[in-house]
Amino acid sequence: MTTALDSPTQQRVDKWLSGNYDAATKESIQHLIDSGNITELTDSFYRDLEFGTGGLRGILGVGSNRMNRYTVGAATQGLSNYINAAFPGEDISVAIAHDSRRMSPEFARLVADIFSANGIKVYLFSSLRPTPELSFAIRQLGCQSGIVVTASHNPPEYNGYKVYWNDGGQVVAPHDKAIIEEVNKITSVDDIKFEGIPERIHLIDEEIDAPYVERVKSNAVNPDVIKRQANLNIVYTPIHGTGITLVPRVLDALGFNNVHIVKEQATPDGNFPTVKSPNPEERAAMQLALDLANSLDADLIMATDPDADRVGAGARNHHGEFELLNGNQMASLIIYYLLNAWKDAGKLTGKEFVAKTIVTTDLIDQMCKNYGVTCHNTLTGFKYIAEVIRELEGKEKFIGGGEESYGYLIGDFVRDKDAIASCAIIAELTAYAKDQGKSLFDMLMAMYQENGFYYESLVSLTKKGKSGAEEIQQMMADFRANPPKSIAGSPVVRIDDYKALTRLDAKAGTTSAIEAGKMGIEASNVLQFFTEDGTKVSARPSGTEPKIKFYVSVREPLESKEAFDDTYAQLKAKVQRVIDELQLT
Repeated sequence: MTTALDSPTQQRVDKWLSGNYDAATKESIQHLIDSGNITELTDSFYRDLEFGTGGLRGILGVGSNRMNRYTVGAATQGLSNYINAAFPGEDISVAIAHDSRRMSPEFARLVADIFSANGIKVYLFSSLRPTPELSFAIRQLGCQSGIVVTASHNPPEYNGYKVYWNDGGQVVAPHDKAIIEEVNKITSVDDIKFEGIPERIHLIDEEIDAPYVERVKSNAVNPDVIKRQANLNIVYTPIHGTGITLVPRVLDALGFNNVHIVKEQATPDGNFPTVKSPNPEERAAMQLALDLANSLDADLIMATDPDADRVGAGARNHHGEFELLNGNQMASLIIYYLLNAWKDAGKLTGKEFVAKTIVTTDLIDQMCKNYGVTCHNTLTGFKYIAEVIRELEGKEKFIGGGEESYGYLIGDFVRDKDAIASCAIIAELTAYAKDQGKSLFDMLMAMYQENGFYYESLVSLTKKGKSGAEEIQQMMADFRANPPKSIAGSPVVRIDDYKALTRLDAKAGTTSAIEAGKMGIEASNVLQFFTEDGTKVSARPSGTEPKIKFYVSVREPLESKEAFDDTYAQLKAKVQRVIDELQLT
């Protein structure tokens, strides 16, 4: 057995077998050894589960590279140490929420116990709640930090947690790396204070639910339209997650009275029994909603992921068939609707802004330019959008923002992507279109006619385990060593490398610096290629999943609604040509 594992991995196994770990954990490790399961042992122990800049995420199980009582405990102890040092002499408090995943309630209670054992007051949601409500609770309760136990839309074998700071946004520099340093100092299970102090733990629910729902209601820009279209036929599914706690309530509070919930997916369940993956980006996860929508002749479909920070949506296209809109399309529609509403209300003064990520459609940049609104581009991750909002607070007004991975934010009372508020605004803009005798898809086509037809596609390659991580790094190294000279027949004119923080002007042959320290920008392993005809290709290893992602964006004018199908076919063919040329499969 010892010859099958490298020395560092074997040392970690031995440490767990001899250390102060519970008997069941040791029995599970011994079972892996006795059964000769070298692959599982290696993946479970080849490294310590990384506490990244956003927190933890990993597969449930025993081992230093798995989500369990001890890895979660070590991370929370390190975080507790940092929080206590960051706010000396203050009455420190944190808020904690969790989703519907396996072990989420148990991890939430464990985290609460450890915080309380370290002298920190804890506000713990009494049952599952959406991630955006946790962000809201931090600001509402005046907390210094917060945790939501979730692995977002990952498959059921995963769990994790995200760390938030006192502005309600996920931690960013300098706190993120400083927290990691503190977590890395926890080298022994004996350093973790597991014994909670009950009187420091306070359960919360309706005292946060009610004001949050009221703030979401306040986002409505056309309440009279909602009144006229109260019977809008909506199908909603929480895909076994936390959305069931607030999406129906918010829609009802707004006045929508014809909401149908997919019964098979209404009950929270961390096994996600009706789907392979609870990800609204994937059509299979929304199939039951599609089936119900077709049977009811619905106007709109919406689906939220397990922690309800992402939402997928669909509407009938100009052929009368339901079409699921991707994240770029929906982010663009939300911003298009809000920009028009703000303009009509006379609220555009030159001091407003929108924020999105660098891999999200440039259609949003174009629309903001047309309306005289600044569009800030950040690295991937909503924590960077939250950073921009924080930096501009009191100086400029945030309209909304989003990212291509189905996450959107309207208003600034939450500082993370918010599927609850997004469902509300999507229902409203669908009602607005219907009030004018149009569909949501008609609105989409009108937006393209005004601003250009931008089409994006995502290629996501999963590479699991140690070997997969090495393969992903090699792919990025190869792109840096041999960047494409042209893509789909158009010369590459610019290359942005966010790891080196450099921008190459291929025509001039000159390199300039990408400004680090600018809002939402720091060194990150991302490459972007821009061509003369407006095609953009981005390569980025995921920070939370064993994946490398390629984002392809192309554009053409849309001359008329009648030209939509032909233009769409041309754009899809062009994207496929890009994928084939660059071998992104």
